[in-house]
This record gives sequence, structure tokens and C-alpha cells, in this order.
Amino acid sequence: MIRIQEILDKVQSYRPDSDVESIRKAYVFAAANHAGQVRLSGEPYLSHPLAVADTLADLRLDDASIIVGLLHDTVEDTHATLEEIEEMFGPEVAEIVDGVTKISQIKFDSKEEQQAENIRKMILAMSEDIRVLIVKLADRMHNMRTLDFQKPEKQQRIAKETMDIYAPLANRIGLHRVKMELEDLSFKYIKPDAYDQIATWLNRHRQSDISYIADVRCSIGEMLRENEITGVVKGRIKHIYSIFRKMTAQSVSLDEMHDIIAFRVIVAELKDCYAVLGLVHAKWRPVPGRFKDYISMPKGNMYQSLHTTVAGPRGERMEIQIRTEEMDRLAENGLASHWLYKEGSRVKAKDVRQFNWLREMLDWQKVENDSKEFLRTLRFDLFKDEIYVFTPNGEVKVLPENATAVDFAYQVHSKVGDHCAGAKVNSKLVPLPTPLKSGDYVEIITNQNRHPSRDWLKYVKTAKARSRIQHYIRTEERERTVTLGRDILEKQGRRFGVNFQKAIKEIDEQKLAAEFNLKTLDDLYSAVGYSHVQVQRVLRALQTMLGPDKLDTQGKPDKTEKDGLLQQQQRHTPESTVREAEKREEQRKADSISITGGGDDILLRFAKCCNPVPGDHIIGYISRGRGITVHTADCPTIIAAEPERLLSINWDGQREDPFPTRIHILAKNVKGLLHMVSGVLMDENINIDSGTMRSNVDGRSEINLVVEVRDTVQLYQVMSKLRHIKEVLEVVRSVAPESKGKQVELVE
Repeated sequence: MIRIQEILDKVQSYRPDSDVESIRKAYVFAAANHAGQVRLSGEPYLSHPLAVADTLADLRLDDASIIVGLLHDTVEDTHATLEEIEEMFGPEVAEIVDGVTKISQIKFDSKEEQQAENIRKMILAMSEDIRVLIVKLADRMHNMRTLDFQKPEKQQRIAKETMDIYAPLANRIGLHRVKMELEDLSFKYIKPDAYDQIATWLNRHRQSDISYIADVRCSIGEMLRENEITGVVKGRIKHIYSIFRKMTAQSVSLDEMHDIIAFRVIVAELKDCYAVLGLVHAKWRPVPGRFKDYISMPKGNMYQSLHTTVAGPRGERMEIQIRTEEMDRLAENGLASHWLYKEGSRVKAKDVRQFNWLREMLDWQKVENDSKEFLRTLRFDLFKDEIYVFTPNGEVKVLPENATAVDFAYQVHSKVGDHCAGAKVNSKLVPLPTPLKSGDYVEIITNQNRHPSRDWLKYVKTAKARSRIQHYIRTEERERTVTLGRDILEKQGRRFGVNFQKAIKEIDEQKLAAEFNLKTLDDLYSAVGYSHVQVQRVLRALQTMLGPDKLDTQGKPDKTEKDGLLQQQQRHTPESTVREAEKREEQRKADSISITGGGDDILLRFAKCCNPVPGDHIIGYISRGRGITVHTADCPTIIAAEPERLLSINWDGQREDPFPTRIHILAKNVKGLLHMVSGVLMDENINIDSGTMRSNVDGRSEINLVVEVRDTVQLYQVMSKLRHIKEVLEVVRSVAPESKGKQVELVE
């Protein structure tokens, strides 16, 4: 177990004027409150806060951070309170402890929702003080180092959460060493076989690698001395997870891997970086396309360095990074660490331009209420390689790889994105989905009459763009479904003999909404518009609440209505008679349709694109503002539609026997894949008639299934749910092998 004196010695080595007494006081407070508690390893619980504080000292954090490291679990796991901590150590320490403390006492519907709420709270706290995240990362790192003592299922869950969330966050604030260790520790539990294979291979080659590193370091060192450049040369073997990623990306074996060893040249001045680069390229042949200048264009976390790959002394590729001492320290310990120990004061994300990404994260987490979507978007934003593009004024914007003009527009300003109508890249008009490249100059063309489109979601790459588009679509769709629901209730109310507009004023609106477990009348209108609530149920509830005495029924037409009908009859022409006949035919067809899970009193119209007739296999599509549109099951419009807006409908008397169809699934070859797929099918009550599974050498599996579904709505919906399995790469509807060449692929 680490001793407190070791931590104090580290802190005093970089902060000679540190408040040693306060740190000792925090240690005594933690020891007293954690007394008698033990970890699963059998060690005293105090070993954990000591390890966290030691990691923070390695990162050269300030006194307050070290104190929080010692106290971070006292509020959650002991009888200590935030008030006690604030009284003894001040409000600054108490606020950070509160930001780091887990919120496990709050009850949530699922573990995923609980995780999302924990991360939301952490992000909000980070915006006030970035040390919240740094302490949390140190806490997670020690938990990962001792994960062996947890149950296997918990190991998998914690490791996956660390890989998905905490390692990318460490990378975002420049804590490179922390990020690498978290990735390797997570990988050890997520893919133990691959981890052991790479670790064994590295151990087998370690001796020759050490010799090779020594030779290259000596060669570069001699080059520096000959040119009178002061510098240090380091060499290392890349960490296990980065090797695995390269193997997967390049589809090569370990023996075929290149540039596993990386070298770093650390010089005193900026000009020496480029001088060393020239010397290295003169000595060894550079590999084309493998040079990156992160000094002139730093990464989003302000990482700076020159990267080049050359053919080394043995002819194999080797990566060389060249940077100054300041750049190296920031790359290893992070920008936040530099700010903290140098300034010795709180760092608010809103005051530091390097944390733009955090401010963006705060913006979209405010508008994203769905926890699963929030987590998905967070992962979407954290995992990305960066490109650097320019505004017409020469300002650099950092975007993820394959980002489009729409992403760029939202990066400039939310309103620019909302009204994006076109884009010029390097002075040429390009389609909005065109991927941008580093160095592009981008100009956005706006139009106040243009608004976000659902199609944009197919190609945007930033969380900010995605969240803004989804927010607009949800707002717009809700307004339309509210209007549609109100119109449907008014029209169907007349058929029931109810003056809906007048009746709704006579009752308690919230009470009516509560009858359907909804909060407001607009929620009820929206539910009716989406066909989630049957019209008949609403009208019956309304009649019950009013009672027979107050019910304003609509009887026979009065004189004014009769005059209106007479005028309509007088205006009839041969053409209008034809139209009336067509309307009667439409109504006759509508009356012969039954809707699965819905009422009969729902607005129906028939699509002109496929013109369904009785006997055709049909599907209902919930149209914004126009009720339900009936299409044939094989209509191209329906194949490209959103599954959640499809509705099962049949002609009255039509048989509903299940029919067989084929699904082709391409997925990562992981343990339990077949179980995950069959679980989704079982949840949807879909029978598997037959199937085959084949593993490919590229680490992917192909699954071909024949399943029995009641209709294409059920098929499209289950395919959509299969796509939500993280390991699944592609799901398409296929045809029999003898019909090869006629495969139908569903649009995502």
C-alpha cells in the first residue's frame, strides 16, 4: 500500500510551497472514516484513495486535487458529509468531491440510464472545474488495476464503460498516459484472448526489440550531436491496444505488423523540431503520406508534435515523433495539469478555448432527454480522428474525419447550420454530403427558408450537428402531430355527435390527459396523431367526463347547414361528379381496411405512387399532418421509410399467416453474437425456421436466417432493432440463393 509520505514527497518535488498540513489532515480524515472497510482484494479500503492521490501527484496536480483524491469516496461510502468536508477543507474541495461522488442512491429505470445520468453530472461539474474529470479518471484507473477481484460479468461491464467513455475523455484533455493505460486494462477484459496473444508475442520479441531501440537511439543521438542540437531520444514499444487496432484496421497478422516501435526526439526549441525532421528524412527514406504536422495545426486537445514514418535501418517502418520539452510534457500529463499546477487556481472550461468540445457537449446534453441517445451521441463524438479545415477568413475548425459541410456549418454557428442551403469547398459548389479533407477552405451558403432535414442525419459526423438536427425534427414533428391529432378528434367527434371544441372547454384538460398516462392535452393530441391512442377511446372518455347533461351533441343540420348543402349540390358538374365517385371509392376501400393495434376511426388516404387495391399486401405509413397513408408492401417509398412510422394493416378478411423471409447479417465475430441476434428475434416473437453462420478471416461473421414474420412491418422493425446491436455492421433483406443478383437492400 502506498504511504502518505511518498505522496507528499512527490507533491513537494514540483510544488515546494504546497500545503502539506492540509494534505495530512485529509489523509487522517479519510483513514478515520474508512476504518474497518476492506476492498475485494482484502486490502484496507484506504489503499484506494491513497492510490488515487498518488496518480494525481504523478500528474502534477495542485493541493486541492490531492486532497480530493484522498476524500473522494468518503461522502458515498462513509458517514462523512459534504458539510463536514466544506467546514474542514473549504468550499473548493467540497465542490470537487461533490462532482466526483457517484449518484448511486438515485433510482433509475436501467443501468444504462444510471450511467448516462452519472456522466451528465460529471460533464456539468467538469464545466465548472476540469479537476472533477481528472480525479474521476484517476479513480477509474485504480479500479481498473484491481478489476481482477470483481465477478466476470462486472469486469466486462466496467471495462466496456471505461473503453467507451473514460479513455476517450482522457484523450480529449491530453492525458495520453492515462488514456493508454485505461485502453490496455479495458482490452485485457473485453478481449482476453487477443490481449494474451499480443502480450505473448511482444514478450517473445522483447529482447531483440530492446536491442533495436538502443541502436536507433544511438544513431539519432549521434545525428543530433554532429549538428549541435540539444535533445533527448526515447524509444518505446506501442501499447497493446494500439497494436490490436492497427492489426484490425490493416487486416494483418502480428508478424506482418509494421511500426510497432516508436521513437521520440525531444528538443529545446521549436526551430530544432523542423531541423531534426530534415535530418531524419535525409538519413532514412520517408514513407509517402505518413507525415503529420501537429505543431502548426494542433489537435483538439492542443497536442503538438511532428509525426513521420520512415524506412528504418532494417528496412522496416518506424514512427518518429519530434517535439519540444513543453510539448512533450503537455502530451504526457495533459493541458489541464499544466494549467492547474502553474496557476494554482480553478480552471473553468468556459474560460479555456481548448475546451470548446466540452461546451458543445454541454449544449447538446441539455436538449437530449433520452439517456440512450445521449450516451450513443457521446460515444459518437468521442471516437474520432480529426481533420482541419478553414473558414473563408482563415480560421481553423477541427472536425472528425469524413465530416461534411453540414458539420462545418454547425461548427461555425448553430443558426448557420439550421439554415445551411449549400456549400463551396475551395471555391467550388459541392453536394452537402461531400466529405471534407484537411486543408479545405469551406464557405457555407445560407437561406432563411431552409431548415434541417432528416437526410442530414445519414452523413453528419459531429454530436453538435446531430443533436441540433434531431431537436429540430422532434420539435417540428410534435407540432404537426399535435395539429393532426386535434383535427382527427374534431372530425371523428362529428361522427360521434360530439362538438369536440366546445366539449374540451368544459372539462379538466389535465384529467383527460391523465386518463391515458399523459401530462398535457398536447401530449394527448400528439399520441392520437401518431396513432398511439385510439380516437374512440378519447371520445368515450370525454363523453364519460361530461356526462349526458353537459354533452353538446350535434343533431340534424340546421337551416344554414341545409342552405350550404343545397349550394354544394347546385355547383355539381360532370367533373365534380367523377371526383365524388372517386372519393366514394376511396371511402369504400378505407372502410374495408382493418388496422392492427389501432381504432377504425383513423384518417386514411391511399398513396398515388403505388395505388394499392384490395388483395395487395399493404402497409400503413404515419404521414405528418395527413393521417395514415396506405402503400403496397413492396412500394419503394416504404422500403426507404423509417420503421417506427410503419403500421400493420390488412384488408378485412385477409389471412394473417406468417410468411418466411431471409435476413443477411454482417457482424463482428464476438462471443455471444448468435445469442444477441436470437434474443432480439425472440423478443419480437419471430420464429427462426433455419439459418447458417460463417466466420471470415477478417474477424467478421455472416449470418443468414430464414425467419417467419406476419408482415413486412414486423420485418422492417426487427431489422432496425438488429442494427442497434453494437457488434452488427449490416442487416439486409436477402432472397434465395437461386435468385442471386436480385437482392433487395433496405435503406438505413
